[in-house]
Amino acid sequence: MLDLKAFQKITYGVYLVSSRCGDISSGCVVNTLTQVTTSPAQVTIAINKQNYTTEIIRKSGRFTAVVLSQSAMMELIGRFGFHCSRDTEKFESFRTRVDESGVPFVCEQASARFSCKVVSSMDAGTHIIFLGEVEAAEVLDSTGPMSYAYYHQIKNGITPPRASVYQPEPAKGYRCRICGYVLDSDTVPDDFVCPICGRGKEHLEKITG
Repeated sequence: MLDLKAFQKITYGVYLVSSRCGDISSGCVVNTLTQVTTSPAQVTIAINKQNYTTEIIRKSGRFTAVVLSQSAMMELIGRFGFHCSRDTEKFESFRTRVDESGVPFVCEQASARFSCKVVSSMDAGTHIIFLGEVEAAEVLDSTGPMSYAYYHQIKNGITPPRASVYQPEPAKGYRCRICGYVLDSDTVPDDFVCPICGRGKEHLEKITG
């Protein structure tokens, strides 16, 4: 027996992971950032193999993880979670800093950041698990961190198909073809703008089952 609903009882957070290789910067949203040891300080992250950020981390051997606060806007999560760094400059609309190794990270709407050197990685099928030694860490804000439950229940966020915890569920209404947002309605307003990716009604498709 494998009841997938049991996995929903595991707690997660919402994090922005960024990296830089040469002149290329990349970043994405993940829900898995875990401290594994204290001495040395080490954390793990899991990122989908198809994410461009995964490629940049592999090339550079570095990543910076930012813990999003409860006050983080959906526009920030939408930009980093539902667009690709290959064709989108994700950092330009938000206040950023550069860490000690030259990796940019978003420093607003965030509780803490961890700058890491990759010490090993593991192939986990759809995802790559990176073990990183934390070389710098700091508290950015006293606001509480956003949990994945808070993201869903309070922010009405959705789980992108590439997330490690994605589980397809039947729905009704209209679905955004870009980010997967579901509009639970029988009609679509002409001035509709997706709250996740910012696209218009022309990108919606009716859910038939």
